[in-house]
Amino acid sequence: MKEKRLQLVEEFIQEKGTASLDELCEHFNVSKNTIRRDINKILENGTIQKVYGGVTTTSDRLIPFENRDHSNQEEKQIIGEIAAGYIEEDEIIFIDSGTTTRNIIEFLPKGIKVTLLTNSLDIINAAATLENINLIIIGNNYKRKTKSFVGMDDSNTIDKYNVNKAFMAATGVSISHGLTNSDLLEYEIKKRIVSKTEDIFLLADQSKYDKSTLLTYCPLEDVSTIVTAQPLSEEYTAFCEELNIQIATK
Repeated sequence: MKEKRLQLVEEFIQEKGTASLDELCEHFNVSKNTIRRDINKILENGTIQKVYGGVTTTSDRLIPFENRDHSNQEEKQIIGEIAAGYIEEDEIIFIDSGTTTRNIIEFLPKGIKVTLLTNSLDIINAAATLENINLIIIGNNYKRKTKSFVGMDDSNTIDKYNVNKAFMAATGVSISHGLTNSDLLEYEIKKRIVSKTEDIFLLADQSKYDKSTLLTYCPLEDVSTIVTAQPLSEEYTAFCEELNIQIATK
């Protein structure tokens, strides 16, 4: 329950921009001491900072999911096109939910046969029209805010498949915190997928770097390939060279 509340508190602050202690106490029906402890824990992520009487997001505030469709769209399409070029015949792949990863489908080689696991409603709708794709849906509860299915039942669908390549999204990416997101149920799917995958592809536009949220689902050093439409910074380039992480760009 505490982890779930921490996630919800951080999401509330990120969406509001600024929140007072009284507002947080009223919204979550907890005491000021509880909220103060929650805030102190979230402060460790660097995504919020204290102000007089409350907290605010940091200057590099993350964009709420519902607003991401309208940001960096051209860059996201380029990333999707590059990523699609890595998908080969008869592979088992996972495509994560997100406004960048969903661009992969329109650039798939015509007629390619793959088994596709996904929890994204947008990707499900697009892949459902492609007869050569064996579509497997992950998640048993629909989350409208992110257009994704979350949660896993006892059948452990993910564990049945040896996934060749996973094309992952992230709310924030950093060298210190890796690939992060702020939803506990999405985190469980992402973490399970990357543990089962031979090659992990990170698809993230430039707005995601040097940011982190509450939950790390994959260390950056575990990524096989970073797909980007723009050159990475010198720090990230050096990190990738040191750990033999491929940088895929046009």
